[in-house]
This record gives sequence, structure tokens and C-alpha cells, in this order.
Amino acid sequence: MIKREFALQPFPVGPVLPAVAIRGHLCRQGTLLAITYVISGRLADVVIPPPAPVPARRWLLWEATCCEFFLAIPEAEEYWECNLSPAGDWNVFHLSGYRQGIREETAIPHLPLVVQSQPDTLTLSLEVDLAAILPPDQPWEAAVSAVLQHPNGQFTFWALRHPAPQPDFHHRAGFVITI
Repeated sequence: MIKREFALQPFPVGPVLPAVAIRGHLCRQGTLLAITYVISGRLADVVIPPPAPVPARRWLLWEATCCEFFLAIPEAEEYWECNLSPAGDWNVFHLSGYRQGIREETAIPHLPLVVQSQPDTLTLSLEVDLAAILPPDQPWEAAVSAVLQHPNGQFTFWALRHPAPQPDFHHRAGFVITI
């Protein structure tokens, strides 16, 4: 099993930051991937959507507080984007190249997201088999990120690395974890 801890950093230019930290870990065993995000601190600084009555695949989750991760095979142009909402909604997209050819990844019909909320901690956990899209015998590159919405409507953008002058989670120089 491969396990990588992470701590996300806010984009250095922008609105006032919420008083939170975002940490977690990625684990991979074959094609099984587990990821956990822990957002801790003053959660009153973050708009957390209420639980969805029936969590489902949805578009535009990044227009509210959302955790994201990206996966690719080294040297390949194509990659996958996974969006996880604290409401329990989710989506997986396949992109043929940098921000191109986006489509829902139908080979992944469900993401079993678990959301736990406490007064000062929000945890999102997911365990999913990705055999339908990624090979078991090659390393994967990963980027981990989050969009946090402030109660005033502004957004902050968090990632392992911010390689561009504007927030850009799709930039391959941000895929800094190898699992």
C-alpha cells in the first residue's frame, strides 16, 4: 500500500482567508484509492452546503465549497477530475488534455462519499476502485485541491502547489503526488 499525507495551501493572492487548515491523505493499493480531507478550524468562515436528501452525480460543484482531486498516468495528456461536495454530491470527469474534451466518466457510476461534520471539523472520505479507468501496474500522479466559499460569497482556492499566476487546479505542475 502507498500512503501520502497532504496539506493544502491557499492561493497567495485573493480575499481574506478563512481560519481553517486542510489536511488529509491519499492511499492506493492496486486500483483501490482512498482519500480523506479534514478541514479544521473556524468552520463559520466557510459556507458548508447542507446534506443532500439524495447525494448524486452533479455538475458545477466547484461553484460552492468543494474538494477536488485529479489523477493522471505520467506522460499522458488525459486525466480525471473528481469533485466531492460536503453535501454528499459528487462527479468524475475525463479530460482528453489540459482543460479539453471534458465529459462525465461513466465508467465510474458512483462515488461512495462519507461526510462527517463536527463544530470545528469537516471530514470527507472516499474509497473507490478505479480499475475501470486507471491501470494497476503503473504509478499515478495526483493533484489535491479545494474551493472554499466564504459567507460573503468570495472564494479561496487551496492546492498542494499553485504553479500558475491564477488558481489553476488543472495545471500538470500541480500533480505533485505520485501514488
